[in-house]
Amino acid sequence: MQNGRKRLITLLSGAALIAALGLVPSGSAQAKPDIDDVQAKVDRLYHEAEQASERYNDARLELKDLQADLDALQADQDRQDARLGVVRGQVQDSIVRQYEGQSLAAVGQVVVSDDSQDFLAQLSTMSAFNDMQSQLFDEYATELKSLDIRADATEKRAGEIAALEKKLAAEKKTADEKLAEAEDLLEDLKAEEREEILSRGTTVRMPSDVPASGRAAAAVSYAMAQVGDAYVYGAAGPSAFDCSGLTMMAWGAAGVSLPHSSSAQYSSGPHVAASDLQPGDLVFYYSPISHVGMYIGNGLIVHAANPGTGVVVSGLYSMPYVGAVRPG
Repeated sequence: MQNGRKRLITLLSGAALIAALGLVPSGSAQAKPDIDDVQAKVDRLYHEAEQASERYNDARLELKDLQADLDALQADQDRQDARLGVVRGQVQDSIVRQYEGQSLAAVGQVVVSDDSQDFLAQLSTMSAFNDMQSQLFDEYATELKSLDIRADATEKRAGEIAALEKKLAAEKKTADEKLAEAEDLLEDLKAEEREEILSRGTTVRMPSDVPASGRAAAAVSYAMAQVGDAYVYGAAGPSAFDCSGLTMMAWGAAGVSLPHSSSAQYSSGPHVAASDLQPGDLVFYYSPISHVGMYIGNGLIVHAANPGTGVVVSGLYSMPYVGAVRPG
């Protein structure tokens, strides 16, 4: 983020901005860019980047669950493989006992075979099969079938993980590209124009006191202590946050575990009406949900806003409001 901020202080010509945005004909090189237009473009790009970043957070949560599922499937497959080995040994011992005192040439290939399916096929064609205990043969066949089922499930889950990892990379790439495009727009502005955009409608006077108690007080205290920190997509502290990373860490400081995703946090507690909001409540924005902040009373929220402003205090309705949740 520091490199991004440094980029924002690079001053390029007003003509370059005009040509890049297509705001006026190329012959009007001295015309000033429309700040409202630039503001709208930057806001849109920041929001698109945040949407991609929150989808990335959702995918990371899904990947974590899939990986845990894969680990469990692999462990189950390993246990089944061990059970199959036990039964296989019992079958081999049974064959050896039947040929005890005789040449083992007829069974030597079966005894040393490493392939489970070949082992089963060889058993079914052995002349000794009719004399074998059919129960052992059936048990081996059943255990082998169970192993195949588990192996297929493990392979399927591994494929889902590979596909999700590709999705993660795509969402990360989208977020990075939108952020870079927004920063490029801001780079081309004069310093005073850039500051006007970054300060518009985002920050308000810091409240001197937030009336919260219990766990909510701890969550609010943590969030307020981060005001001024940087916004970085996917970050969750200690000095940079995205929107859901800030609320996750704030309520984590209060002993309440939340997922790192704004849409997932929307299901983290009972929903409350806007008229019943209390400090510490989580408030959500946009449809589909892609931003979350924390209510601090008096119609204000603290939130990680965007890369241009970082963690700030803003008005409750400074963005399209969706609803609120009370964690804990």
